[in-house]
Amino acid sequence: MRVADVPGLPDGVADHLESGGIEELYPPQAEAVEAGVAEGESLVASVPTASGKTLIAELAMLSAVERGGTALYIVPLRALAGEKATEFAEFEQFGLSVGVSTGNYEDDGSRLSENDVVVATSEKVDSLVRNGADWIDDLSCVVADEVHLVDDDHRGPTLEVTLAKLRQRVQDLQVVALSATVGNADEIAEWLDAELVDSEWRPIDLRTGVHYGQAVHYDDGTQEELATGGSDSQTAAIVADTLADDGSTLVFVNSRRNAEAAARRLADVTKQGISDDDRQRLREVADEIRGVSDTETSDDLADAVEQGAAFHHAGLAREHRELVEDAFRERAIKVVAATPTLAAGVNTPSRRVVVRDWQRYDGTAGGMQPLSVLEVHQMFGRAGRPGRDPYGEAVLLANSHDELEELFDRYIYAEPEPVRSKLAAEPALRTHVLAAVATGFTTTEDALHEFLGETLYATQTDDPGRLKRVTRDVLEYLDRNGFVEREDGTLRATSTGHLVSQLYVDPMSAATLVDGLRAAERGGTASGGRQRASGDPEDAGFQTAGEMRGDDAAEPADSDSGESASPTPFGLFHLVSRTPDMYELYLRSGDREQYTELAYEREAELLGSAPREEEADFEDWLSALKTAKLLEDWASELDEDRIAERYGVGPGDIRGKVETAEWLLHAAERLAGDLDDVECAAAVREARKRVEYGVREELLDLAGVRDVGRKRARRLYNAGIESRADLRNAEKSLVLGAVRGREKTAERILENVGHPDPEMDAVSADADAVAAAEEADRSGQANLGDFS
Repeated sequence: MRVADVPGLPDGVADHLESGGIEELYPPQAEAVEAGVAEGESLVASVPTASGKTLIAELAMLSAVERGGTALYIVPLRALAGEKATEFAEFEQFGLSVGVSTGNYEDDGSRLSENDVVVATSEKVDSLVRNGADWIDDLSCVVADEVHLVDDDHRGPTLEVTLAKLRQRVQDLQVVALSATVGNADEIAEWLDAELVDSEWRPIDLRTGVHYGQAVHYDDGTQEELATGGSDSQTAAIVADTLADDGSTLVFVNSRRNAEAAARRLADVTKQGISDDDRQRLREVADEIRGVSDTETSDDLADAVEQGAAFHHAGLAREHRELVEDAFRERAIKVVAATPTLAAGVNTPSRRVVVRDWQRYDGTAGGMQPLSVLEVHQMFGRAGRPGRDPYGEAVLLANSHDELEELFDRYIYAEPEPVRSKLAAEPALRTHVLAAVATGFTTTEDALHEFLGETLYATQTDDPGRLKRVTRDVLEYLDRNGFVEREDGTLRATSTGHLVSQLYVDPMSAATLVDGLRAAERGGTASGGRQRASGDPEDAGFQTAGEMRGDDAAEPADSDSGESASPTPFGLFHLVSRTPDMYELYLRSGDREQYTELAYEREAELLGSAPREEEADFEDWLSALKTAKLLEDWASELDEDRIAERYGVGPGDIRGKVETAEWLLHAAERLAGDLDDVECAAAVREARKRVEYGVREELLDLAGVRDVGRKRARRLYNAGIESRADLRNAEKSLVLGAVRGREKTAERILENVGHPDPEMDAVSADADAVAAAEEADRSGQANLGDFS
């Protein structure tokens, strides 16, 4: 089928696609068109990676817009949102407008109402519905990319509930679900009342096999010699062989440490095969990587990149990952060693994929567990780019003949597992049940159960009573914590419940925050435990740290003064770190003793309930304390490299903790303003600002100026400029010296603060200010790319 034969496209689109080389549709694309995807029919497309799923989505969205509707494209990751919005922007020449939205979960997205195509994460779409985005009612087409991720414990329920809400809210909504090949695509199609395109077709051949001994054993029964030679590893031999054929390699390993170690070793292979042009490009990329953060991780990555190799994992800053992905797509970087997160949708194809590690540590199982077939096949799908590679090849590694046979049976010949809903669990249902009630989506328990009956879980379950039981427990929890009110089967959200839903925090996080804020008003620790979802109070038996060590005289701070104590930033950092929405740092060897002692030293600052030392959740409480200490170090301007070394984390981890803490402290600030018996909103606001800017209290005013940030704020302060007012009226030579002679930077800062004459013509940097700036850097003040 030719593109010109697709019905309903805007004028010029078919010619544009043909001029770009797309004249004939791939078989799965043609099948989708025949099923009515360009005429408003819902569709599930379960096809391999690189087989044209995105064009299927584009045909659906473009035809929907041509019919006068609005299209929504849902992605699982923020990184994918920007990538897809850039792809779709090529159609703006035909009069379409494309918008993208991923953050700020309180925003109603009203600015998006003027867009014809909106790209957003499932969490953002969920928050838009909660915050009353009216333009949702104008949707005519929604595309769910990577819909098989409804199987994911963390993000799956949000995607599932969001699709169910949109289908119930918008009559005759076209749903196009894009998926990797899964074992039960027919069930997903049944749930969505959609046609099914289930295909194994790929535009270029994908050969899969296992390397064992001195050869690759392929799925068609053939073998190809690939000698490891001497002490060379299997991975290095495969990378060298691929490089000799002008190809790139993507190597999947099971941990961050292994990714970094593999990249270092493989750099010795790739540095031999880099052209002069690539070498210059790699130097440029390495310089940009070093500019992202002053950490050992950043330096290690840059060193590897200069030699044509890289690593990729969640511990990297977002800018790190994007630089690596771009250079790898350009084939300047020849090999990337990555954890499996890179397989989840980001466009990073390579000639060969090596799945080096097919097991990873699973804390719930207490040991190494095999990866799923679906996950490994997702990795396989990264092999081969149409128009660039003559073929794709995916290889597992075996160390024995028995393992060779096991890998063929487990992954090469196996079908992907069926996708299963993860909705019927308290953590997932807490937030979605509250949202359904708070938005008025359901006003009775019967209506709530009826809505949940429209989910994938209800389609798949053999025990429909389980979802009802969990839902009843969740309603009891929300009632006991003051988020909803129930009477004779009717449901109504309280003002606090409405706020919690709009803030997009887990209701259990909100309950923890409220408990801690009220504890602050009482001048110390809370006396009550967290409420179970069943409604019965836990027998938490709260003890202060002093009571833990047998100090009967220990009392909460100001407990007899009759006045509330203002919570400290550290106490608030610990409070938000104890919520389910914060991923806590792990306790390493020796940490339990260290942080227990810290609890004793800082007990007057700690808010809310605490377990006894002998209780099972005491270690989680200490993990939150460790996380709070990282946040305190960040807000005290400790150098980023020192933080990374002290806590064994990467720059991406630091940024993730900082952004999550800022979001939760914002929620705490809003809750403090909503509660009649809490008056500590100002203290929470200061703690939030200190985390946001990463500075001590005296720099808050300066750091809030656009383009200043934490590092420049300290330099300006050391030069004698201590406030916005000082900066607005400062001698330009002082400002230029504080930013180490960077004229454009100085001009931007002065423009942003309202200086009457920001121009730097003929201005010389003040020598004392330069010296003060250098001293600030030497003293170990922070850097996260002037993160602000």
